[in-house]
Amino acid sequence: MFKFILSALVLLFASLGQATETRVGDWTVHYSALPSTFLTPEVARSYQIERSRYNGILNIAVLDKDGKSQQVNLSGEGKTLIGTIRQLEFQTVREGDAIYYIAEYPYRNEDNVLFTIDIQGPSQGGEFSFRHTFYTD
Repeated sequence: MFKFILSALVLLFASLGQATETRVGDWTVHYSALPSTFLTPEVARSYQIERSRYNGILNIAVLDKDGKSQQVNLSGEGKTLIGTIRQLEFQTVREGDAIYYIAEYPYRNEDNVLFTIDIQGPSQGGEFSFRHTFYTD
C-alpha cells in the first residue's frame, strides 16, 4: 500500500510537469525533486524518510528502450551555488515490475542545487545533471 502511494505521488508530479526525463545511453531516466512534506507521515515512516520543510527527496526511475524498469547502481551529489556538496545515498523501492530510486537531500530556503547522478548497469553507464531550487513551506 505504501509503495502504491509513493508511485501515485510520482505519477502526480509527472502530470503536474514536475517530473522530467532525459536520455542516458539507451536508457530513459525520469527524475524529480520535491519536499519531503509532500509524503504522508505513514509513507515517510515506511521508507525511513524524515518529513521536514528542510528535507527534499529525489526520485529516479531508469527504463530501457522498451519501457522496462532497470536495476542499476546510482550515486551522485548535490552542489549548491555557494559550493556546498552533499553526497546522495539512494535506496531502492520495488513495486511489482517498477523500480524507483529515492534519496534525501537537506536544504535551506531557495537553495539552488546542481544534482549530478551517475548510473551504472551491467552493460552500460552514464551520467546526467539537473538543477532544482528548493523552497521551504
